[in-house]
Amino acid sequence: MRRALLIVVAVAAVTAGSAASAQKAQLTIYAAASLTNVFPQIDKGQRYSFGGSNTLAAQIQQGAPADVFASANAGLYAKKLCSKPVVFTRNTLVIAVPKANPAKLRSVYDLAHKGVKLVIAGPGVPVGSYTLQMLKNMNLSAKVLPNVVSRETDVREVLAKVALGEADAGFVYATDAKVDAGKVKVLKVPAWAQPKVQYGICVVSSSTHKADARKFVNKVISKTGQAKLRAAGFLPRKK
Repeated sequence: MRRALLIVVAVAAVTAGSAASAQKAQLTIYAAASLTNVFPQIDKGQRYSFGGSNTLAAQIQQGAPADVFASANAGLYAKKLCSKPVVFTRNTLVIAVPKANPAKLRSVYDLAHKGVKLVIAGPGVPVGSYTLQMLKNMNLSAKVLPNVVSRETDVREVLAKVALGEADAGFVYATDAKVDAGKVKVLKVPAWAQPKVQYGICVVSSSTHKADARKFVNKVISKTGQAKLRAAGFLPRKK
C-alpha cells in the first residue's frame, strides 16, 4: 500500500513538473509606438513597452531585459543583439491635421506656407527619418522644414500635438491617424514620394525565453496575426 502511494506521488510530481515546464513564460516585448493598439490584440498575455524605436533599441543595448523587439527600422541585428528581423507588416506616411483644420491645409505643398506650425518626429525615430526622406523625395525640405516647431520622441506624441490643436499638421503613419480619427483628419502623401516603411521583428539575443519569443514572432506573422494588423490599417507584409 505504501509502495503504491509512493508511485502515485511520484507520478503526480512528474505530471506537475511537465505542466509547469509546458507553461509559456510571460515575455517582455519592446515595440514601436505605432503598434500600441494592435499588438495586445494579437497577444494580450505579454508585457509590452511601447515607444520610439531608437529609444527602445538604446535600452536593449544597455541591457534592458527584453525578449522581442519590433520596429519600423530595426538596427540591432548588425550589432548581434537580436536575430535576423522578419518583415511582418508595412505602413504609409500621411499628414494629420486637426479636425477643424484651422490652417486650411489641403496638400503637402501647403506645409510650406508662412506661419504653418508643423510637428514631426526626431531624426533618430523611424517615422522622423521617413518624414525627412519623403520631403527630400519631393524637393520640399528647404521650404517645409523651417515651419517645424517641435520634434517628438515617437509618432504618438506627434499625433497628440495635432489632436490637441498645438500644431497645424504632423507627419504620422496612416495607422496612427486612424486611432485618433475623431480628432484629426488625413491629407495623403503622393504614392511616388512614399518611403518604404517596413516593420521588422526579432528575438533579442539576451532573452532567456527564446523558444517562447519565437512563438510570439510566429503568432505575429500567422494568418490570425496578419488579419489583426490589416484590420488596424497596416499593409500586408511582403515575404
